[in-house]
Amino acid sequence: MLGKALYFDKRLSRDGTLSCATCHDPATAFADRNSVAVGVSGKAGTRNAPTILNAAFAPRHFWDGRASSLEEQAKQPLVNPLEMGMKDHAAVVARVSSIPEYRRRFRQVFGAEGVNIDTIVKAIATFERTQLSGNSPFDRFRAGDEDAISDSQKRGWGLFRNKAGCIECHAFSASSPFFTDYEFHNTGVATKGKDLAGIARRAKTIRGAGPDTARTLTLLSHTDGLSDLGRFLITRLPGDIGAFKTPTLRDVELTGPYMHDGSGKTLLDVVRFYDRGGERNPAIDPRMRPLNLSEQEMSDLVEFLRALTSDDVLLRAQTTTPQSRTSATPSHGGARGRD
Repeated sequence: MLGKALYFDKRLSRDGTLSCATCHDPATAFADRNSVAVGVSGKAGTRNAPTILNAAFAPRHFWDGRASSLEEQAKQPLVNPLEMGMKDHAAVVARVSSIPEYRRRFRQVFGAEGVNIDTIVKAIATFERTQLSGNSPFDRFRAGDEDAISDSQKRGWGLFRNKAGCIECHAFSASSPFFTDYEFHNTGVATKGKDLAGIARRAKTIRGAGPDTARTLTLLSHTDGLSDLGRFLITRLPGDIGAFKTPTLRDVELTGPYMHDGSGKTLLDVVRFYDRGGERNPAIDPRMRPLNLSEQEMSDLVEFLRALTSDDVLLRAQTTTPQSRTSATPSHGGARGRD
């Protein structure tokens, strides 16, 4: 598959050290073990790299929802100086076009259209759409197998729906089984000691200085001090200050660290954060409140979340990942290397 080859190809980064799979690794359910993504030259970003599993069903992408399609999403990391770091999309096209095998494969797939930025990201997005969570113990339980999950996990499912109220944002239904409402909420993550309103005024000033291009929004989202404004950077709506997209909980056991800034190292850390009612701030979602969960209840919630792990997710990761991942120096498109 052409998109798969591009997804794992480090030659799409400025210095030949990063691919899409570097931060969205099949071995960690297409997420990242780092708290925040680390780009070319070891530059740290400001946000955790979320899983691409089930991204095919998401109406908007990135933590702040600035991309409305997977194709649009795939364009941005390629030219973000804190991610893959290519100068511009023309440089990406030139890099891919310099590789004879890609020229041949693009002709096979896209005909006369050949290699351009739209066909490159279309191929990547097509591969990403094939990455879906599989059947889990919870799904077997829902299908009638009472023994598929433990008593602790059953109690956790009850807490998830009722006392803890997780389901209010991590929505679940037969028609949308991904444990997310795909909306944006301020739950107090990364707000402690920060003047978000003042930071928002600064962001408005910066945005007012030039056109709202996708690249401008990407750079703002990776600017320390502005990144925690979340959805506000896109909409400028006061109600969106500090709001971030509700992530899927499918395979969440494997996708840590958690939260948009990677501040939750374990699932129990996340549950404890929400048990405290998050971090109070002027824009916090009014539904955020202390939950007063017992230690046993918090443990049961964590156990329930583990029941959402696909039976074959790690096996599929082994078959998805190539034996070697292509890398190269910018001056030589044909060099190959290993992680």
